Amino acid sequence: MTTPPRIAPPPPVASPLAPQAIALGATAELVGFGRALRAAGLRVGADQLEALARAVACLPALGRRDLHLAARATLVTRREELALLDDVFARWFGAGATTPAPRKMPHAPRHDLGYVRTVLGSYMAQRAAAADREVDVASEPRVASALERLQRKDFAVCTAAERDALARLLRTMRLELTLRRSLRRVRSRRGRQLDLAASLRLAARHGGALPALPRRTRKRKRRPLVVLADISGSMELYVRIVLQFLHAVTRHQRATEVFVFGTRLTRITAQLQLRDVDAALERAGHQIIDYAGGTRIGDCLHAFDRQHARRVLGRGAVVLVISDGLDTGPPAVLADAVRRLAGRSHRLIWLNPLLGAPGYQPLADGMAAALPFVDDFLSARDLGSLEALARHLAAIPRHRGAARPAPRTAPPDRQPA
Repeated sequence: MTTPPRIAPPPPVASPLAPQAIALGATAELVGFGRALRAAGLRVGADQLEALARAVACLPALGRRDLHLAARATLVTRREELALLDDVFARWFGAGATTPAPRKMPHAPRHDLGYVRTVLGSYMAQRAAAADREVDVASEPRVASALERLQRKDFAVCTAAERDALARLLRTMRLELTLRRSLRRVRSRRGRQLDLAASLRLAARHGGALPALPRRTRKRKRRPLVVLADISGSMELYVRIVLQFLHAVTRHQRATEVFVFGTRLTRITAQLQLRDVDAALERAGHQIIDYAGGTRIGDCLHAFDRQHARRVLGRGAVVLVISDGLDTGPPAVLADAVRRLAGRSHRLIWLNPLLGAPGYQPLADGMAAALPFVDDFLSARDLGSLEALARHLAAIPRHRGAARPAPRTAPPDRQPA
């Protein structure tokens, strides 16, 4: 039996690729190319590299352009990735084969918000009919300017709509007082005092050895806030906004005591703790019997000193007095009451709604008598001044009497109260 002659295989086709490249059918070369793509930021998986290898095996005569097209067909899933693959391919199979530095992939058009807005605007413009009426849309700068005007507008001249807007803004306002050091001590890693009791317990659990030294430091707590608000006839235009402000303060600052005064002192802390501001003000109105009446600030502050000061002025309390200072009582009585109040509080702040008005000077007898004992004399005539008060309370000095202003001497030409 005669053996048929063996047919020799055809000679391999010469590759027109650059001489630096390894044989194109080699798996190691394709794996290296995939690693270069991943290092450049292109997500290439093992299944995609396997598809590229099968594509290379199926091509009868492989050249540089054929390999490039096969890589683009199997390794790219988004149009935005083509430029990156072309760059890496030119570096890997070109004359200077170097791995490119990693870079961030560009966003697809569907992820580009600017592109989406442009396309959407063009689409809406094309769909709009030529006979449609043009509508003016208020821009953001107009809204911001209206808010800025409201922040600087005096409470006394606000309209009903503006007062409603102010009420909504006051509900979100918070007063954060500085912290004080309590007499109680708590565990702390950086405390200066050793915790002997904790050290003994720790040593008992570890057979007499101390793996660490427990330390203690003084606990920090929020300072109490005491508010004394004038509701006399001279403050009638400000009382509604002031009470709404006090309701917001009481809701967010739990350790707050609120008193109002005209000719007598009234405590309304419990009434202002209701969640609904209208219900809280209505409940407080039932307690107040001297609303929009006369003003005897000195007598009311003396009543506060006798009845409530010992209970509410401990623990480094900050006192806010909201009044225009137009007192009908003797100035000496008011001066003595403010002096005692300043001596028992950590800081005494007087808020005057007239301060900041054009031409205003604290020349009234009551205001001039109280001013030498006041730590801070601030305005309360608009929303901006209340926001400034919130920042001021957050920066109160820790030590009592720090940065206390020098006593002011009353001018000789005081105006009558």
